[in-house]
Amino acid sequence: MNGWTVTATVALGGGGAAAVWGVSTGPLRRRAVAQNLSTTVVCAGLLLLAQGYARPSYVDVALVLALLGPIGTLVFARLLAEDLDEDPPRAQVLTWATAGFGAAVVLAVCVATGPGRAMVKLLVTGVLLICGNLVASRALSHGMPTGEERHG
Repeated sequence: MNGWTVTATVALGGGGAAAVWGVSTGPLRRRAVAQNLSTTVVCAGLLLLAQGYARPSYVDVALVLALLGPIGTLVFARLLAEDLDEDPPRAQVLTWATAGFGAAVVLAVCVATGPGRAMVKLLVTGVLLICGNLVASRALSHGMPTGEERHG
């Protein structure tokens, strides 16, 4: 066990437990935010495990998760737009903290990896992860337009 795997264990254990608790309890706004932020925690954990176990294939899984996770949150935001408009999530601090954690993990793994194609893939994963998280969080907090609002 090395520092990468210990950090991944702490991130996945703590962040994963918080996400499961947030998704399974409480009001809709907390469940939606927890679902969105779980993507960041799991993706960062996969990047740490990829470095810790020297398994570049984990980066591919993290890349797919960084792409599809925010899309899933946007689908939920669209389907639950009316309910979220009544009681919108307010998690700016948590969103920025999670984005900062994702950026720190990507930066640390990039430094350990060194220049090359692997670093480019890590940077693309990081950009998708952070930007997707921020866009999805904004969609949750401001609501998605309904059909009448878009056309009228």
